[in-house]
Amino acid sequence: MPGSLKTEAIVLRGIRYGEADRVLHLYTPERGRVSAIAKGVRRAKSRFGGRLEPFFRLDLVLYEGRSDLLTVTSAETLAGHPRLREHAATLEGASRACDAVSRLFADGEPHSGVYHLLANQLALLDREPARATRANALAFRLKLLLAAGFAPQLSACTSCGEPEHLVGFSGAAGGVVCGACEAGSFALGQEGHDFLVAALGRPLAEAPDAPPRALAQAERAILETLEHHAHVRLRAVGAR
Repeated sequence: MPGSLKTEAIVLRGIRYGEADRVLHLYTPERGRVSAIAKGVRRAKSRFGGRLEPFFRLDLVLYEGRSDLLTVTSAETLAGHPRLREHAATLEGASRACDAVSRLFADGEPHSGVYHLLANQLALLDREPARATRANALAFRLKLLLAAGFAPQLSACTSCGEPEHLVGFSGAAGGVVCGACEAGSFALGQEGHDFLVAALGRPLAEAPDAPPRALAQAERAILETLEHHAHVRLRAVGAR
């Protein structure tokens, strides 16, 4: 039935539509990813002002008709994260976080934990620009894997259950492997393994750092797990 929907939302991205409208990709706690049109938002005297921009956290009222595309009828800012736009690293970090959520979680797939994780990540980058590091970005992706049910097995060999002599990581198997089962895996050193464990277990604000080689191994583990089990390919974070 047509009607109004009131919800919090984070703007993942916006696309120009027509002469003055914009189509928004939003992530909400109750509906997951949804799309909505903001009519007239690009006009100078739009009643929405500059609130419907990427990374804004909002209180929205959306009109839900028969179309899959909702209509924004009201928008109030909960967090605008203005400092994100002052630094290239934080802007890139926020963009990659929103892109990862958009790719990993489909339309109509609600997950309040993912909403709050993304809200925390954007608030952290806005509050502490120095947190916009490769380690932080990888820790965020690991927590998304956990929320999606694809967290890698890190405590014992995925193939045989051996808890020691863990020397590699297999994306296909979904976790670490021991020396006897390492065929088809890539080498995962102790520092890379330690980073994965700590990043999964600590809050984002306490995400550990690690040497470049360890972070490269951790990133490969994340990307291969996503490709094999979620069938999602994300852009590499790269050295930062």
